[in-house]
Amino acid sequence: MALPKEKKAQIIKGSRLHEADTGSPEVQVAILTESIAKLSEHLKTHKKDNHSRRGLLQMVNKRRRLIAYLKRKDEERYGHLIEKLELSK
Repeated sequence: MALPKEKKAQIIKGSRLHEADTGSPEVQVAILTESIAKLSEHLKTHKKDNHSRRGLLQMVNKRRRLIAYLKRKDEERYGHLIEKLELSK
């Protein structure tokens, strides 16, 4: 359930901190959020797909850890990210 290159590039462009940024926590969380949404839609129609469900749980936990890291390191960037992606925390 990987994201298409164009969609991923668009997400990176909207979330990056500087021109060459592809790996900051903000970019990673934005990509994971889109992947989680896509996989959640898949699981609504394929309820017994437990292999994909496990991948979804891994992505959710990875996103949670990245958000916790960002909150610990820079509260302002954390607040901006939560507001931009409309996540609840």
